[in-house]
Amino acid sequence: MTRPAPSRPSELVRPYGDRRDDGVVQLSFVLPVTPGDRAREAATQVARKMGLSGIHVAAMEKAAEGYSFFVVYGHTDAAVDLAAIDVPEVKSRKLGFDELNALAARDLGRRIVVLGACTGSDAHAVGIDAIMNMKGFAGDYGLERYPAFDARNLGSQVENAALARACREAGADAVLVSQVVTQRDVHKENARAFLDELGKLGLRDRVVCILGGPRIDHRLALELGYDAGFGPGTKPSDVANYIVGRVLEKAGKAPTEVRDG
Repeated sequence: MTRPAPSRPSELVRPYGDRRDDGVVQLSFVLPVTPGDRAREAATQVARKMGLSGIHVAAMEKAAEGYSFFVVYGHTDAAVDLAAIDVPEVKSRKLGFDELNALAARDLGRRIVVLGACTGSDAHAVGIDAIMNMKGFAGDYGLERYPAFDARNLGSQVENAALARACREAGADAVLVSQVVTQRDVHKENARAFLDELGKLGLRDRVVCILGGPRIDHRLALELGYDAGFGPGTKPSDVANYIVGRVLEKAGKAPTEVRDG
């Protein structure tokens, strides 16, 4: 008889502002009203209907003609149980710059070809630049700085078919697709379209496909068919470690310290 797995102890967490578990939250929003006492009361009632209590409208400013921007504080009784949350995460153990380069050189014996681009009509290249360019950001080197990588930043507004062809021509091991524009879920449609183009060339199983952007997380990337997803706060070294681990794994050479999370 199989025994049920032991339940994990509850781990409730609540928002807090001044002290732990006080439930104080801050939110901001715009209403199509002119600033004034009526507008302030409207903001208060909106917050109350959202379930907040102890509401304080901390700021009210004109956003445009006939519009007001509000910052509101309030209290919520909402709490979540961390022990019950199951979120897919990118699995890779973090190695330092020199260690990662040495590992790739020793176990693969060649540079890893990585292409990166903002695809479709997306012209926002700040994110892909931060990951790919040599300078990186916040003291974390970009992929171009790694001897282990032949990193090529193709910039913005790269058509999906063109990026797929570039992967074939370069013999890419990995490709980074950046999506910033999210209105009407265009980022999802565009991300899927690239994988379709890669599939037409018979390359999907060979290339490690990574999706990134402000509305991207690992769960969404997996749902769209990518190998991994990286969202806000991602450092170039996070992506570098994942790529080296996955490429070595595909080559049947992934060491335990990279493969296991």
